[in-house]
Amino acid sequence: MAAIEYNVITVRKIEIVEDKEELNRRAAESFIEIADEAIARKGSLTTALAGGSTPRSVYELLASEPFKARVDWTRVYFFFGDERFVPPDSEESNYRMAREAILEPLGVPPENIFPWETECDDPAETASRYEKTIRRYFDLHKSGENDHIPRFDLILLGMGPDGHTASLFPFSPALRENEKLAAANWVEKLEAFRVTLTFPILNHAANVIFLVAGVEKAETLAAVLEGEFNPDRLPSQEVEPLDGRLVWLVDRPAARLLTEESI
Repeated sequence: MAAIEYNVITVRKIEIVEDKEELNRRAAESFIEIADEAIARKGSLTTALAGGSTPRSVYELLASEPFKARVDWTRVYFFFGDERFVPPDSEESNYRMAREAILEPLGVPPENIFPWETECDDPAETASRYEKTIRRYFDLHKSGENDHIPRFDLILLGMGPDGHTASLFPFSPALRENEKLAAANWVEKLEAFRVTLTFPILNHAANVIFLVAGVEKAETLAAVLEGEFNPDRLPSQEVEPLDGRLVWLVDRPAARLLTEESI
């Protein structure tokens, strides 16, 4: 594991593990470590979950022993970084995946779970409602700089082969959103709306962990971490938490094109 400090407010670490199995274990350990610290300090953990196959494996691991017994799950509050605009029982739903993989197996109380309301016919209204939900939970106000932005203890993210994260896709409108915490984002290549948290909220988290696995991510990962800064084309480059920790947890196939200087 190598740590790279870029400035006084953001620390970035790139941690390379051998394979997906080790990545899952290391991600679960990190989740537990952050949960323990947050619960000891303030009585709860707030987390925003990622969708996708790699996060699902991590969630299933957290819902099994020995990890299951290491956290008081009644003190963990689950939000979602993004969602497909589908019903919550759809096989494509991030919420359904998380419900099956971790929420139901752990018996998480319903009042601790905050899914996007995709039953609404209007993606913009769904995003607006989610922002209101977040503001109510965190008791946010707009009276001063940054006090209207929630500080999640942990946000989990994936990265697509095109460099997108959450549902912040290359050249999509939500990349430019600096005021809203949640946005409806039209994704041209999918010809569909997604709903997503925006960069202001991602970059206000105490901890952000990217989970990246597979050789098909290698070229993009090298471009994101070592290439020219172009977040319109590679949105994952825009994630840089203010006064927080950013960890890239990567398996060796995905890291194969990184140089020694990065790792």
